[in-house]
Amino acid sequence: MNKRDYYEVLGVNRQASEQELKSAYRKLAIQYHPDRNPGDTEAEEKIKELNEAYGVLSNAETRERYNRFGHAGVGSSAASAGAGGFNSFEDILGDLFGEFFGGARTGSRRGGAQRGSDLRYDLEISLEEAAKGIKSQITIPRLESCGTCSGSGAAPGSSPVTCQSCGGAGQVRFQQGPFTMTRTCSSCRGAGRTISNPCRGCHGAGRVEKQHTIDLKIPAGVDTGTRLRLSGEGEPGMAGGPAGDLHVVIHVRDHQTFERQGSDLYVKVPVSFSTVALGGEIRIPTLDGEDRLRIPEGTQTGSVFKVRGKGIVSLQGSGRGDLYVVTTVTTPSRMSREMKKVFEQLAALEEKPPTEGTRQPEKKEKRIFG
Repeated sequence: MNKRDYYEVLGVNRQASEQELKSAYRKLAIQYHPDRNPGDTEAEEKIKELNEAYGVLSNAETRERYNRFGHAGVGSSAASAGAGGFNSFEDILGDLFGEFFGGARTGSRRGGAQRGSDLRYDLEISLEEAAKGIKSQITIPRLESCGTCSGSGAAPGSSPVTCQSCGGAGQVRFQQGPFTMTRTCSSCRGAGRTISNPCRGCHGAGRVEKQHTIDLKIPAGVDTGTRLRLSGEGEPGMAGGPAGDLHVVIHVRDHQTFERQGSDLYVKVPVSFSTVALGGEIRIPTLDGEDRLRIPEGTQTGSVFKVRGKGIVSLQGSGRGDLYVVTTVTTPSRMSREMKKVFEQLAALEEKPPTEGTRQPEKKEKRIFG
């Protein structure tokens, strides 16, 4: 059977560098790997062809012979030259990491030290607490080392032994066609050790669930979605590994009075008809307590007034936001005879054209999100 040109198989030209050869091979090996193409015989043949081509061209001596004499120059040794390629995803990705981090690839033992898991805690607070910041205590359930067996998982007086199936590696290798694959050892479940006499306190797990209390400081200015990371407050690591982190996610409850937008607050304040018509001073709520605001005569419903520095402290340290007061005119539902008489007089006056010098209301109203 006629073989394709090895450079054509890898999709590179004859002047390709060693790095270009390796990059081209890695890309195609991942594309046609059996894990991504289960049961695809064509993909399996592609991998064999790639391994053979890369095995020849990645070696300076065999590449020179191939360049001079073609397939005849490498002969039957070409089929075995594929051993120079990558046989599994572990090899492909491991080689890639070695290039990025400048170090050689080393096998990993799952039975060694492992970092503990990160934990998440959702904390709900009020708008006032978010604005001022608080100190709080939270209690979280987490797995901690068993006190009975000191985390070994074995009953007192005994100890775990090296797994006979994987030799303590936590993984076993097996052959799948031309590829060497790895999977987690089913005997020890990746721990690399087995326990014949498990601890009664943790049933061999080495860890038990306990309630852990943490002092938490919430800074002023947090908002819904803010994440606070507490380093080392997650689950303890295995076999001496470092503990994970605790991520506290803040949720700020909706407020009955204020609407928050970033560091600014918005509040709707009802104002009497006479006050908006004649102008005057009104009482407004703030997070610091009640305050007063003067509005001019002829104020329209929906007008917005800014009160500086009465919003929420910025979490980024850029000062404090503002409070925006939105006026809503209230109409009396019940009126006395005197009030009706006054409004009737007002209605009669409104039908007359305004005299010169009379202040006209603004045609455009400022809206809350205008």
